[in-house]
Amino acid sequence: MTEDLLISADGRVGRISLNRPKAIHALNLAMCQAMIDALVKWRADDGIEAVTIDHSEGRGFCAGGDIRMLAKSGAGDGKEARAFFHTEYRLNHLLFTYPKPVVAFMDGITMGGGVGISQPAKYRVATEHTRFAMPETGIGLFPDVGGGWYLPRLEGRVGQYLALTGARLDGADCLALGLATHYLPSEKLAEAKARIAAHPDRIGGILGELSITAPPATITHQIDRINRLFASDTYEEILAALESDGGEWAERELATLRSKSPQTCKVALRQLKEGAEMHDFAAEMAQEYAIGSRVVTMHDFIEGVRALIIDKDNSPRWNPPTPEAVTDDWIDAIFAPLPENEKWTPLA
Repeated sequence: MTEDLLISADGRVGRISLNRPKAIHALNLAMCQAMIDALVKWRADDGIEAVTIDHSEGRGFCAGGDIRMLAKSGAGDGKEARAFFHTEYRLNHLLFTYPKPVVAFMDGITMGGGVGISQPAKYRVATEHTRFAMPETGIGLFPDVGGGWYLPRLEGRVGQYLALTGARLDGADCLALGLATHYLPSEKLAEAKARIAAHPDRIGGILGELSITAPPATITHQIDRINRLFASDTYEEILAALESDGGEWAERELATLRSKSPQTCKVALRQLKEGAEMHDFAAEMAQEYAIGSRVVTMHDFIEGVRALIIDKDNSPRWNPPTPEAVTDDWIDAIFAPLPENEKWTPLA
């Protein structure tokens, strides 16, 4: 058990509440393991019919993983980082295959690791506070926790756009794209949780009754542009399309991409291309673990965390410095399968 997590049974509902408000509820290894332990226990408990995942106080549902720890470990032997990824991805897979309905309340910042514990849920509740993103290209990591599965299954090329730019979506955007199943005003969440605890067999109906019409989704007006300009799986071709367009939106997105890690952008495009063709979530997680175990020790991740989180100068010096310098061989090495004794495996 960890004080960073509040675990309880509320009627016939198992409740997991993230409790690291100063870190915007970012996940650490102990939290991931405690969530696994609770979920495994409830899976075998006939008295628990559903599970809810939410957060305690503060403005975030879950801002991701323990990035500082990952960078510190990656600068050394990477062992602690690999242990975190291995456990976090087991949690992601457990939620994806969970036999009982899970409700995730994405009431606030939902990024990286927060996406990984909300997207597998059958019910995903967005609110006016939801801010959803996969911002990993900005820190030299990659859109993991199942990003290679969820993102390419969004409409058109929206997933590739989100993976490359780290664009932030609000609750209305999430609902429109299917990242959320329901849109509730935040003042109705306590009522929703209480009613679900009393009637876990009526989750869909309860959330439907408490839902309101979401505001217009900004992302829907951009999909045609995204599909046209982010059509290629080759990063240089996306940059060229944005350059030749010359419009204000394209110029803004081009400037955004120029600030991102070229290595991570190329990893993301290949990851989403291959993820779209996978038929097994466990295979996706095994590939992401192979990628993660390597990039966490590489220059761009260490430098990205330095520039954006530690020194906060927001001036990362990427290496390789340009898309052209990130060769196919470089990416192939990142995607190579791990030796049998080092591969990721789901829970038995």
